[in-house]
Amino acid sequence: MRWLVGWCGASASAARDIQPLGAQLLWEGPDPLWAVGDWRADEIRLVYADGDTHLAVFGYCGADDATLRRSLVSARAGALRQLTTWPGSYTAIARFGRRTVIPADLAGTRPVFHADWAGGSAYATAALPLADLTEAQLDVAHLAALLAAPEAPEALGTGTPYRGVHRVPQGHALMLREGGSHDVVGYEPTAPLVVAAPPVEREAAVSGVRDALVEAVRTRLAAPRHTPARDAGPVPGMGPADRRAARFGPEPAPGVGADLSGGSASATLALLAAGLPGMPGTVFGTGATQAGERLLAVTFNDLTAGGGGPGGIARAAELERARAIAENPRLHHVVVAAGDEALPYADLENGPLTDEPGPALITAARHRHRLSAGSADHLVGHGARQVLDAHPARLADLLLDRRRRHLLRPATALAKASGGGGRAMLVPFTLYRAARRLARTPYPEGLSSAALALRNTIEGPDGDAPDADGALGASLAALAWCRPGPAARWLTGEALAEVSIRLEAAAARPRSASASSRPGEQRARAVLARHAADHRVFEQAAEVRHQRLHAPFYDNQVVRACQALPESLRVQPGARADVLRAVLEGAGVRELPPGWGATTHASHTESVRAGLRANIGELVNLFDAPLLADAGLIEARVVRKALRAAAQGERLPLDGLAELVSTEVWLRRLLTRRGSCWTAEGNHDPRAVTSGVTL
Repeated sequence: MRWLVGWCGASASAARDIQPLGAQLLWEGPDPLWAVGDWRADEIRLVYADGDTHLAVFGYCGADDATLRRSLVSARAGALRQLTTWPGSYTAIARFGRRTVIPADLAGTRPVFHADWAGGSAYATAALPLADLTEAQLDVAHLAALLAAPEAPEALGTGTPYRGVHRVPQGHALMLREGGSHDVVGYEPTAPLVVAAPPVEREAAVSGVRDALVEAVRTRLAAPRHTPARDAGPVPGMGPADRRAARFGPEPAPGVGADLSGGSASATLALLAAGLPGMPGTVFGTGATQAGERLLAVTFNDLTAGGGGPGGIARAAELERARAIAENPRLHHVVVAAGDEALPYADLENGPLTDEPGPALITAARHRHRLSAGSADHLVGHGARQVLDAHPARLADLLLDRRRRHLLRPATALAKASGGGGRAMLVPFTLYRAARRLARTPYPEGLSSAALALRNTIEGPDGDAPDADGALGASLAALAWCRPGPAARWLTGEALAEVSIRLEAAAARPRSASASSRPGEQRARAVLARHAADHRVFEQAAEVRHQRLHAPFYDNQVVRACQALPESLRVQPGARADVLRAVLEGAGVRELPPGWGATTHASHTESVRAGLRANIGELVNLFDAPLLADAGLIEARVVRKALRAAAQGERLPLDGLAELVSTEVWLRRLLTRRGSCWTAEGNHDPRAVTSGVTL
């Protein structure tokens, strides 16, 4: 895990006596800055302007030094947004004398955390180092909110799993001043300005998405190529590289690669990276690479997927689309096959400690198996669904704008998905009534309804209420300002009551003038933030030594371009595939395989259920004496029963069980942790986070 840490206004004695382990000092003086971890040399850039004004950029940024310097001067005058408008994915830290500014990104994959310490404020790009520094205890109330309402910013607030450590919201910047005071300010235009702006035409919006995606991929291709150093030693198979491979797994291939799952998002990135002019992505001569192949494309083949069920049929179609796309002579295609050893819930005993809990912990072994065959810089299509697709609550936004006719196509698609008969005829009316009810529901009333729904979730000791059926049920459930998460049904009454109190308190607070009054915009932003946080956990949990994962759909400029898409375009069925098809056509790719853009979750659901069946014994043992029960969040007996029922095929929310298991696994890794992120005589407790936790 790589992270940055610094502080402002801390007492001289405390700042002098402590420093992070394995750190590279970038700025000296009373307000230092360190980079910790295996940062590459080209991932750290320092730019200096006139006077005591300088900028540090970490990650992959497509701007040259002159552009960075101009943006730095503009930010010094108050235009903080200029620090976030460069292509790529990065963290920028600007210093103006004794004033420091650190903007968080728009999605949440590049977060910023802060905490009060030693009379000043400390900041970092990871929460765990700050928890170590301040000797913070575990915040059980935040874990309850994370399980009960993971997509509700009102329940989560700015907290983290560690008391006293706070997260800077997406689209905001942390501003530290001399003396230790700090402010969190937004850098995006306020709502009135956005509403007053003329709407962007469809062609211009799609063109903006194309330009942003092409520039994002070009930024990765323009970065220096990295080849892991290999020392074979005097005896083949016994050198240092072979011993490292036996301990940490195989090294990634040199250069740039991409996922090729058969889905539209990963295929778009792979085809863009293979077709853009310039230096090829892969290094010629790697493995069986042939002349003309520019990019290593990796496809995962799950051998446990059944061929007769819906998931097996959908997965076979995805593999066929990946094979057809891989016929492109610029792609070097590698298929990674895996069996039971790469099922979800496998190998939970091993794995790194992530900054926060997340569902990716249960699939980390599966992802590592796939990513180990990738490249040193690997493109993934994560985030495309969240930035391009329309959240169902956007139907209410269309009603607020009096554009009812745009509801016809999504309602018809839901009617087809619901099957034939009289029930399908009622779908458009049901959907319209739900969207109209949400459009007419004030924000405080929506939060109060969610708090009431949390309290009503307590249905007895088993909490096994049936799920809503199909796509229609999921869409109707999403037509709300706020709703309980899938794991809420297994939480205790005390935990649910505490989260409901948070929601009611948020409903009673006055809203800021810049807050959106449109439910679709707010829900889409919350879902994007939740998935971006899960992607960050995925990066840490599935990390392969000497590999960097790149998700261009989460880049600031790509997110902004996707936000400019008209809502009437977003809500149409197949909108994501149409936009990505237009992106590829603009890049010269016009022939795509049949079924391009097909979406299905059946194969993922079947693999998760197969992983439950294969590992049910270990999972039940995990909840024999769970730490979540010690914290008062669950009853162990209830969760054990739910795990057995889900493994036997009962219809239960598998995402909720995954969140419970991953949180329990994360807690066990945290409480068995040894050591600290800091070293100094003044750090009297080297296991600060674990030593003060009371469950």
